[in-house]
Amino acid sequence: RCSGQVEVLRDQQWGTVCAGGWDLSDAEVVCRELSCGAAVSAVSSAHSGPGSNRVWLADVECTGAEAALSECRSTMGEAVRCQHGEAAGVVCSGNALAPMALLRGGWSGRWEGGYPVAVRLVNGSSLCSGRVEVLLKQEWGTVCDDGWDEADAAVVCRQLGCG
Repeated sequence: RCSGQVEVLRDQQWGTVCAGGWDLSDAEVVCRELSCGAAVSAVSSAHSGPGSNRVWLADVECTGAEAALSECRSTMGEAVRCQHGEAAGVVCSGNALAPMALLRGGWSGRWEGGYPVAVRLVNGSSLCSGRVEVLLKQEWGTVCDDGWDEADAAVVCRQLGCG
């Protein structure tokens, strides 16, 4: 099932989303953004575990209709006042078909120009093998292999929790 602590990458550093005010509308947006079905519940660190990094987002206010978490009102960056024990998480109705974006624990992602960039592996023999694809502006695309080497592959593997 698609579930876990919600994290975002900012300035090359992962950070959690504060659970203060986190609700089902916010979780609905994250589940939709990740193609994980409908939100079953919006959870806090009591369910998903405490955050291990900085807290990058707080006071998230989604209507539930947004296509991406970046479209929701929030407090961001250094202005955030929240403890790691208040990390937001989601439980979505869908299943993860492959590791891809944004949720801690098998998911990886970052923000680029206000849009989430997610990474996944497709058409492989396991969740940790296959063709590398990225999600940018709600569209999946293949990564060009010009200049691709083992160092690049190692980064993707680490991002996806594949060693």
